[in-house]
Amino acid sequence: MKRTWFVLAALLVTLGLLSACAPVAAPAGAPAPEAAPTEAAAPEVAPIPEASPKGGLRVSSSGYEGDLNLWVLGYTPGNQFANPFDLAVAQFEADNPGINVEIIGYPPNQEGFTSLVTAVQSGRGVDIFRLPSDVLPQLVQDGLVAPIDDFLTEEDKADIYPNVLDVTRIGGDGKAYAWPLWVVPMGMYVNLDVLEQAGVEPPAKDWTWDDFVEVAKATTTTRADGSQGYGFAGFIDPGVINTWGLFLNEGPTVRPFSEDLSTFTFDTPEAAAALQRFADLALVHKVTPPDFGALLDADVKGGFTNGTYAMVSDATGFAPQLLASGTNFDIWPIPSYNGNQVTSGAVGVIAVAASDDQTKLQAAMDLGRYLTSAEVQEDVPPSENAKTGFYLAPGARQSVQTAPPLDKFVPFLPTMWSPPIMAEWSEIRQLIHPALQNIVFGQTDPATAMSEIAPEINEILAERGQ
Repeated sequence: MKRTWFVLAALLVTLGLLSACAPVAAPAGAPAPEAAPTEAAAPEVAPIPEASPKGGLRVSSSGYEGDLNLWVLGYTPGNQFANPFDLAVAQFEADNPGINVEIIGYPPNQEGFTSLVTAVQSGRGVDIFRLPSDVLPQLVQDGLVAPIDDFLTEEDKADIYPNVLDVTRIGGDGKAYAWPLWVVPMGMYVNLDVLEQAGVEPPAKDWTWDDFVEVAKATTTTRADGSQGYGFAGFIDPGVINTWGLFLNEGPTVRPFSEDLSTFTFDTPEAAAALQRFADLALVHKVTPPDFGALLDADVKGGFTNGTYAMVSDATGFAPQLLASGTNFDIWPIPSYNGNQVTSGAVGVIAVAASDDQTKLQAAMDLGRYLTSAEVQEDVPPSENAKTGFYLAPGARQSVQTAPPLDKFVPFLPTMWSPPIMAEWSEIRQLIHPALQNIVFGQTDPATAMSEIAPEINEILAERGQ
């Protein structure tokens, strides 16, 4: 098994995107980004224990011998995404000694998704890959992903939640185009030590927007070490929707599109009120850092872990990292507003690249089945190397047992809004993102920002419907 963190192509794509897009100015007073180091020290990676064959779903029926390239979202050698996959792949290789799985990591942002798509389009170096479901449609539309229907067993069909499997039926032909892995709702992470230091009692779990703002204000203070702390921070990027629940909770009509996906609806008065309320966390209440809206994912996670931020909205994958760091935290639902409880989220899936090599295709499908099964959780239980076991979110199969603290996310699933499963979503969210940034920076008001992008988005939707 080889392990690689894929950065060079992502960097080249990033530079291309930046040169092609109009820049969005940073907010006044925001610190200038530090120059990236020319050379980063390689992280220490724990050795993978020797695995012995166990049989069952772990054994591929393909007879294939050779390499399989597995791309894993968020994988950096040694991190919370890497260790579970390293351990699982070691077991799969033990049960299939003729197969070598090379893991390639790519970052969880728009640049990383672009790198993945580019690699799949090239037809080289990608056999199977983990990704959010909203990135899948374009690959399906381009015929780059193999449907899994012919590989689903009756046991698979009885085990996978039907509504989750339906998320992958996006090609218009009724076929499923990925193995559902897990369901990923966002939650509000609360640093309990920060609350205690500020003399703030943890709020009730059925908290409201006003409760949230009150806690955020009370924890926006000078810390004991003299540093400035902030009540809330979040990651805003065209590739993620981590903070969206904080304005989608305005009401059921505050969604980017109409129910039939024919019309852009973030340009309504109700949506403007919701977006302004969200921006007021920075502009009026002053409970966010000055570079809120331009923070990197690592900034948000690092600031929460070291106590700079009392609360952050993030997905399930952050929990194992916090367990490993010993951070004293808990997970709340996204606060309600006027009785509306909403969280944003997505379904994580494992897709297999289309291939004319049927033997290799079967091997990749067998790996996909194993990596989304209950057996992989048996092989990678909660441990020092994998704090929540293999699953970093509630599983897509009924047989998967969700380990603490991820079980805290399960109650959020009934109120989870997911991005639309359509190929155009990637293009549309890149139009929404700079508008959302400018609102948060106070450079424009929500009604103006959303009305300016509405014609282009409605044109995209109209062409989609033709």
